[in-house]
Amino acid sequence: MENGRDQLRVEGERAILVGAILRGKEKDNDNLDELASLVSTAGGLVVDRFLQKISSINPATYIGSGKAQMLANRVQINEADVVIFNNDLSPGQIRELEKIVEVKVLDRSELILDIFATRAKTKQAKLQVELAQLEYTYPRLTRMWSHLDTVTGAASGGAGAVGGIGTRGTGEKQLEIDRRLVNKRITELKRELAVIEKRREREIDARSDVYKICLVGYTNAGKSTLMNSITGAGVLAEDKLFATLDTRTKRWKIDSSTEALLSDTVGFVRNLPHKLVESFKATLAEAINADLLIHVVDVSSDEVYSQIESVESVLKEIGADSNNVMVVFNKIDALTDMATLESLKTIYPKAVSVSAKLDHNIELLRERVSEFVKGKELHLVVTSRISDGKLQSFLNASAQIISQDYTDEFVLTECKIGTNKLKSVRQLKPEKIEIIA
Repeated sequence: MENGRDQLRVEGERAILVGAILRGKEKDNDNLDELASLVSTAGGLVVDRFLQKISSINPATYIGSGKAQMLANRVQINEADVVIFNNDLSPGQIRELEKIVEVKVLDRSELILDIFATRAKTKQAKLQVELAQLEYTYPRLTRMWSHLDTVTGAASGGAGAVGGIGTRGTGEKQLEIDRRLVNKRITELKRELAVIEKRREREIDARSDVYKICLVGYTNAGKSTLMNSITGAGVLAEDKLFATLDTRTKRWKIDSSTEALLSDTVGFVRNLPHKLVESFKATLAEAINADLLIHVVDVSSDEVYSQIESVESVLKEIGADSNNVMVVFNKIDALTDMATLESLKTIYPKAVSVSAKLDHNIELLRERVSEFVKGKELHLVVTSRISDGKLQSFLNASAQIISQDYTDEFVLTECKIGTNKLKSVRQLKPEKIEIIA
């Protein structure tokens, strides 16, 4: 058994999960399954779960000294390396808990930040994660320095050699910096990200003549798999939380006359740390500026209702237009209870049910998107300058041309076009748009 235990420690830290539920609010946090998935994504091994009901939050230890001592006993029995709370803890609570349990203590937000640190690939994502980590951990730096000392001292002990959950990625580098320099680094990161955000906005504006669609949804809802199914994009599609951090954009030929840019975004999660949402606003600009959002829902999840609510909450927070959202129920092949799907259809009657994995109903989704993009047909006369080839090309590609009359300076194009493309026409700044009744 000793050899087996050592092997486990090489593969990942042994974690005990803790969920503290306030009496009367049991529905807010009634299981630790999602936290277990997060730990697995971070490379940890769940060895025990400690779910407790509490009458009130203890200011010193969150769960009270008696329950904290019970937790310490579980740590010893399971030879755990880390205790991870499903709640957000204050620096003082973490400090007191660590004195009692004598191992590292993390909260849910810190775990999510750690996962993002290991998943970030592009410069933008790395900067965003570093900023979120620094802003979140700033009041916790003293405690985390002690973590780093412990981990460094245990470099020969397997998992410690790679830093361990909660001390990896940009966080590990930044915790070696003197506290006086952290604020300066935060300012630098915000400045760099502001430059990136402006550049991304210019890129989005440059694509104003192309219809923009963005996939959003709870993490692991199947957005990347759906993108692969409908575009053949070949993007990473793992059965892990936060498999996609960086926005990927591909061209999608919806039908013979309709093309769009389709973007896949970072997955949302319940109680996503606010600082993370703030930091990722540049990445989420694709969602904010999209003409259509496709909200992908894992209909097979036991938490499907709360997941939908979490996504809608984040979309509202970033200022995305809720009127341009199409709901797609994914993973219908994994459904064991069709009653859930039928119930959801009463709430979202226009939703499309698909299996991206099996390519089931993908053509129906394509038809619905095509209808949405084209919208109600408008009869227009668009006046543009002869030199404005960009606008004329857009009309030729996106509208049904009835006639085109030329003067010395202008082209008068009579056409029929969907209402949802009128915004794109206006963004190309024609001399005049006349809507014919």
